[in-house]
Amino acid sequence: MSKQADHTAEIMNRLHSMQREQLLISSLHKEFAGVLDKQQFQKTLNQGFKSQFLFDDIVILNKSADKIRIFLSSSVPQSDSFSNTHDIYFEQCLNSAEPILFDLKELPVNKSSTPMYFINAKDTGMRIAAGFSLPMIQDKQNVLFLFYKNHISADAIPERILTAISTQLSVTIRNIMIGEQLDITRDTIREAEQEIIPQKIELKGFQGIIGESEVMKNIFDQIAQVAPSESNVIIYGETGTGKELIAQAVHNLSVSSRHRMVRINCASIPANLIESELFGYDKGSFTGASEQRRGKFEQAENGTIFLDEIGELPLELQGRLLRVLQEKEIERIGGNKRIKVNARVIAATNRNLEQEVAKGNFRSDLFYRLNVFPIHLPALRDRKEDIPLLADYFLEKHNAKTGKKIKGFSRKIIHKLCEHHWQGNIRELENIIERNIITAKENVIKEIDLPQTAGPQQTGTSFEIKTLQQVEKEYILKVIEKCNGKISGPSGAARLLGLPPTTLISKMQKLGIEKRHYFKNPK
Repeated sequence: MSKQADHTAEIMNRLHSMQREQLLISSLHKEFAGVLDKQQFQKTLNQGFKSQFLFDDIVILNKSADKIRIFLSSSVPQSDSFSNTHDIYFEQCLNSAEPILFDLKELPVNKSSTPMYFINAKDTGMRIAAGFSLPMIQDKQNVLFLFYKNHISADAIPERILTAISTQLSVTIRNIMIGEQLDITRDTIREAEQEIIPQKIELKGFQGIIGESEVMKNIFDQIAQVAPSESNVIIYGETGTGKELIAQAVHNLSVSSRHRMVRINCASIPANLIESELFGYDKGSFTGASEQRRGKFEQAENGTIFLDEIGELPLELQGRLLRVLQEKEIERIGGNKRIKVNARVIAATNRNLEQEVAKGNFRSDLFYRLNVFPIHLPALRDRKEDIPLLADYFLEKHNAKTGKKIKGFSRKIIHKLCEHHWQGNIRELENIIERNIITAKENVIKEIDLPQTAGPQQTGTSFEIKTLQQVEKEYILKVIEKCNGKISGPSGAARLLGLPPTTLISKMQKLGIEKRHYFKNPK
């Protein structure tokens, strides 16, 4: 009977032990499931988890895109946040289903193969490292290292508990990474939204846009025409031509100017986050959505939303944006309620959207919805008469910024600036002016460094590279001159060019062609 009783008692003890283990696993699952940031993760690891594994230090490594990153550590400095690209100890753990013990005293200290987190652990008095591979989630590989000051055996690590909670640990790491990405994106957007021109500053030029060339005067007329309406506007132009300034001018002159203009750059936000930034999300709609968030369309209510680099918007989101423009309603991610929105849309792109439509990269219906009032910004090389004005403006601006008192430029430098090709347009000009103000040794800039590769290339036959806009303008002028200035009719330029007269006149306006260009004495 005593043997039977002992056997029964042993079974009961095992059952109680298993129950305690399951309760512990359940408790750890619950604790880690509620973790959303590293600080909370560290706190959770140092409580119930540490009481079971009795470690002295902990390091979690994460591998993504062939880079091994120290995701969390109790001792490794922030400057050592990246480990070796190839880590043999990390790889050993990935290839093992069980924890692997490493004796830090036996590791070579001076070899490049020894990772910094092992060296740091050894320097702080650690003796044993126990490495364990966590399940992979969305191509992210994680390895957990527990460090001990005293020598331990593999039996001292509760492997069953570690295996049972390993998937939850990987999920928690993934949730924290998503949260960090969202925080970075939000900070970037908030900084962009705060870059508002103070109302007390007197804007130079036309609404802060510098230029007196005919092509820019035509742009100013277009802004003045479209601003009071509620029509959608799309601004075309190369990088650095000042598309955001044009958008701001349209907003400032509109009836919505007392409300805010909300900006979003479709190229700078990861594709998987653009939807939530545009349309917002409800609490609990996805992991990490701990509160409700209004999207950009809601934030721009009764104002303007500026969609910069609209050509970079993913194809799957273009359809949803089209519905918003048509129905003036949005639905937050995870929500089931339609929300009315009233925001004027101004878009901008450095791409040729008609070509993108032909390639299948941009929806034709969205293109026609946005292309109500197109504004084509010229490249700086096509408005060279504005370069001296812009140079003086940037000189004044950066004199104040750098604390210098440069008076101006020599004639040779002005000529040099006007002859440069300016691949980076106005942004490149401003950067070069600022750089040369900093390096100037006199109160007049007499020497300037310009990129040698940026200008137009010439061959042995003196071939000059021109933009399509330049070529089109010159060709239309030659045809009009051939027709003695006549636009319409059987002998007019429109007939020779195969265009309706109204289309030709519209093109001439966009290119800044006026009567004085083809009539020596226009009436």
